[in-house]
Amino acid sequence: QVQLVESGGGSVQTGGSLRLSCAASGRTSDRYTTGWFRQAPGKEREFVAAITWSGGNTYYNDSVKGRFTISKDNAKNTVYLQMNSLKPEDTAVYYCASREGRLYTTEFRYDYWGQGTQVTVSF
Repeated sequence: QVQLVESGGGSVQTGGSLRLSCAASGRTSDRYTTGWFRQAPGKEREFVAAITWSGGNTYYNDSVKGRFTISKDNAKNTVYLQMNSLKPEDTAVYYCASREGRLYTTEFRYDYWGQGTQVTVSF
């Protein structure tokens, strides 16, 4: 059973930065995609970014392009989400998710989920 543990959330002011981490364990396949999703209060969960197992393919929600960067360290089985120039509308619980195979942006395609980490951006 794949387990995902997020960390790195917190509270920052507008324009600040945070780096989220997603540590994975229990994988049985090397060909997987890891994605980040977020859910703000009263809103549906939405796709943020994803990266394939090789790191050669990434995809971003238009709302975070140029501000967020997804990366991975295979030796540490960890995926990162570097978030810069944060805005109040980025406030949400951020979830890490994983699936075997190709990259998708829809949450129902992902089989494994972390518990989430809160990101709060104040004015």
